[in-house]
Order: sequence, then C-alpha cells, then structure tokens
Amino acid sequence: MIKIAVLGYGTVGSGVVEVIGKNRDMVNKKAGEELEVKYILDLRDFPDDPYGDRVIHDFNVILEDEEIRIVCETMGGVGAAYQFTKQALSAGKSVCTSNKELVAAHGPELLALAKANRCNYLFEASVGGGIPIIRPLNYSLTAERIEAITGILNGTTNYILSKMENEGADYHTVLKEAQEKGYAERNPEADVEGHDACRKIAILSSLMTGKNVDSNKIYTEGITAIEPKDFEYARRMGMSIKLLALSREVGEKTLAMVSPFLIGGDHPLHMVNGVFNAVFVRGNMLGDSMYYGRGAGKLPTASAVVSDVIDCARHLGKVIMCFWDAEEADLMNIDEVERAFFFRVKAGEGEARARELFGDGLREVRLPGETEECGFVTQTMAELTFAERWEKLTGVTAGRRLRIEA
Repeated sequence: MIKIAVLGYGTVGSGVVEVIGKNRDMVNKKAGEELEVKYILDLRDFPDDPYGDRVIHDFNVILEDEEIRIVCETMGGVGAAYQFTKQALSAGKSVCTSNKELVAAHGPELLALAKANRCNYLFEASVGGGIPIIRPLNYSLTAERIEAITGILNGTTNYILSKMENEGADYHTVLKEAQEKGYAERNPEADVEGHDACRKIAILSSLMTGKNVDSNKIYTEGITAIEPKDFEYARRMGMSIKLLALSREVGEKTLAMVSPFLIGGDHPLHMVNGVFNAVFVRGNMLGDSMYYGRGAGKLPTASAVVSDVIDCARHLGKVIMCFWDAEEADLMNIDEVERAFFFRVKAGEGEARARELFGDGLREVRLPGETEECGFVTQTMAELTFAERWEKLTGVTAGRRLRIEA
C-alpha cells in the first residue's frame, strides 16, 4: 500500500480525496498498488467530513512519516507551499501539484531537487486544469520539435469574453455575474489582468524550449479595457476576441506573451467558448494538434492531480524525465514582433489623422448606422512601429487597439 498526504483541504484538495475515494478500484488498478490518503494538512478542522479524522495541522508529522511516499500540494501560493514542497522532495517524497504560481516561479529548482533525491515533481494540473497537456509535451510529443503553442488558458476570462460577445453586455456586468456563479474570484485581478494565463504559458514555454521562461519577463495584457463595441467590429470582420497566451520560436529566440487578440473563424481556437480552455500545439513533424476541455473546477483539476499520483506510484524510486533546465531562455522583445492591428478612431478628424499616419495600406471597417467612429485594420508592421503611430492618435481614438492573430 502506498500512503499519500494532501496539503490543503480546499476546492482542489478535497477533490483529490474524492477522486481517489470514488474511483478507488480503477485508481488502484492503474497505479499497480493500493493507494490510501493517510493525512490531510489544513489549518482548519472538519469534524463533519468523512475524512475529518485524517486532518492534521503539523507538516512535520507528514515529513517524518516514512510511510508517506507521495504528497499532493494543493495549497497554492509560494510561501508555505514552497517550503513544504522542498522539504518533501528532500526527504524523497514525490510531490504532485496544481499550483501554477509555484511551478512557474521555482520549476527548475524543484525538478532538480526531485531528481537528486530519486523522486518526482509532477504538475499536470497546473496548466489547463483537467486538460492533459503537460504529459503530452513530456511523453507523447518527445520526438517533436515544438514550434508554437497557443492557448486559451483561463476559463474566467474566456467566459467573460464569450458572454460579452453573445449578449452585448459590458465587462463589469459580466464580471459580476461570473463572480456570482463562482467562475471568478472576489478579487479577479490574477485572471482578468492576464497573470494566471501568463504563469501557465511560462510553464508551457519552458517545456517547449527546455529552458526557463521567467513569467515576470512575459508581456502580459488583460481584458479589462475590452468594450461591447469591439465585438461589433469583430463580428463585422467575421472574427472573435480571445485572450490568448502564446509562445513560438522566432529564429534563435522565443516569443511569449498574453494579450487579447482578434482571431478569424478559421482559427482552431475561434469556437472555444465559456469556461472551456484549449491548447493548440504545432510540432515540426506532427503538425497541428489541439487539447480541449474544462480548464478549471474542483473535479477536473483534482483528476489531473490524481493522474500524477498514479504516475508517481508507478515510478517509485525512479525519476520521470522532464526537460526544463535552469538556463534562461532568450526571450524576444515584443517591439520586434510583426503583425496587423485593428483600432478605432473618431469620425472625421480621427479618420484623416489615421490615414496620414498609417498610409494607404489601411483597411476601413464601418458599422451599419455608426457615424461617430470607424475602425481600421493595418498592414503587417512591427509592434514598435504601430505603438509610435498609435501614440500620435491621442485625442482622436474611440477605443483601444487590438492585435490580430493570423
């Protein structure tokens, strides 16, 4: 029998215990040995919970118990979770986590520590919740040179943008509804400002390149400035607006960024709506593949954690290889990236000024009956070139600019 400890008995932690309990026969069969949750670490007591007798408050009990071979870290954050993870790995206990913040911040260090102590640090649940993407990158696509990863990696923002597009509602109204339904936190900043997606693309980029991609160096832009009228223009152009996290090889450098993009109807991510997530991967031999499903939630995320537990159980005393070195990846400056842009200006003076600055290559986009403003699509140009010209439109703009993803 393999004994397990769960750190944190919140949404995901309780889900891990539930998945192991409800799917016991299948989980044990696939693990090759019986699994049992021996300890649940939390600051609170749960006297009415069926597993309440396993709740403890001292991590040292877990650390000193030689029966504990696998630890599930579902606490979140980079404080106690970081310290407990290091201690567990140093003691030769494998750790499975859903903590994308910790993985993004300390992935190479914790993987090296696991390797040194002949145990494993697995984090399938840290990106995409229940969508299998870490394991495909590490196992199924190991013969590939991954050229690009593009994903909708945050269910909260995708839900908000989908509701705005389909119902014409404004951002604040939809955000409030998302909070009431439990899709958005009371403080939604990590989601709506793009930080959550940034950490996830940092992890995927690191696995893609084999080098460390620092999430703090990734250009990140959220959805808070998106307006209902932006969707009217998008619809007019046969496009949609999605918060994309992308990473791709550009020569010897890596481009990684998070931003709202206009994408066409033929783009694989165009029809990914609501709380669903998807990751689109391009390999140099396989070509394109896509991974789709619920990107968050108690049981989908817990299911991914338990899949890692099973993997650890199958490989006790053996190290599962993960190619993510501490060497920093060479990130491309976003100013150098070339793409087309969409922007809105006030009618009359704004239109004239836009044509003066951007030349004859502009494509005009007008809404039926709209007399106060119009939109334009630029030719392909460098981000820096666009930014310099956009700045000169101050006073005549009617909304934000949006990048276009081909």
